[in-house]
Amino acid sequence: MKNIQLVGIVGAGQMGRGIAQVAAQTGYEVVLFDAFKNSLDFGYSFIKTQLDKGVEKGKWSADEATKAYSRIKITAEMADLKNCDLVIEAATEKKELKFDIFKKLDEAVKPEAILASNTSSISITEIAATTKRPHQVVGMHFMNPVPVMKLVEGIRGLETSDETFNTVAAVSEKMGKTFVRAQDYPGFAVNRILMPMINEAVYALYEGVATAKDIDTAMKLGTNQPMGPLELADFIGLDTCLAIMNVLHDGLADTKYRPCPLLKQYVAAGRYGRKNGKGFHIYDK
Repeated sequence: MKNIQLVGIVGAGQMGRGIAQVAAQTGYEVVLFDAFKNSLDFGYSFIKTQLDKGVEKGKWSADEATKAYSRIKITAEMADLKNCDLVIEAATEKKELKFDIFKKLDEAVKPEAILASNTSSISITEIAATTKRPHQVVGMHFMNPVPVMKLVEGIRGLETSDETFNTVAAVSEKMGKTFVRAQDYPGFAVNRILMPMINEAVYALYEGVATAKDIDTAMKLGTNQPMGPLELADFIGLDTCLAIMNVLHDGLADTKYRPCPLLKQYVAAGRYGRKNGKGFHIYDK
């Protein structure tokens, strides 16, 4: 296995900053990159706030929080990732965007480094094909919120080497996560199961089976889920849910993965969920 010491993160949004925080807290030196300075500054400040809240709640000491924060360096220049042993991409779930990022990472980062994607649905094989190192490209699908959720879904592309896959499994476990192995099929394991359930809940709302509140209450109390499917969709982001459903529908060519028209309509209207305060439910910003 490769010796991983310096971890790069691409994207300082909700997932990227969460991965950066966990990596730093488990002893890795971290370079957090985002091309947008406002997003980068907010993400860096958000990590500090979360670490301070953990101290207040007694989850870790002030000294541990200070040391973790000191391990994170931020940059708006991709070239600053050049010495990373592992780079984890956590950009928006858009295929062309990820392809472009990986082409640039392949040029910017040292040849022996592993390039991982936090994608929740896009083919690792296709992402790897945009690089000159497909055997060193792998999927590391963290769950949201990263500091809380214990799972990392590992996805092996067609060319991913055993060394690469075993290395990211070890990194995930050092970060305190449980690593599960999935094949590179649309949606992998988690979203292959989760997203059709959410989509069916949207259909139930669309067809007037029950209100959004009652659908969520029924699933929470009737199936012992901590969060109802529509509430969960709002948490994930309706635009992200739609993007994943489109990947499933296009990749598997089965009508059972057809996105509900209501989901498409909500996204078209800009109702994205918690991120902007309005989805299937209304939230205080």
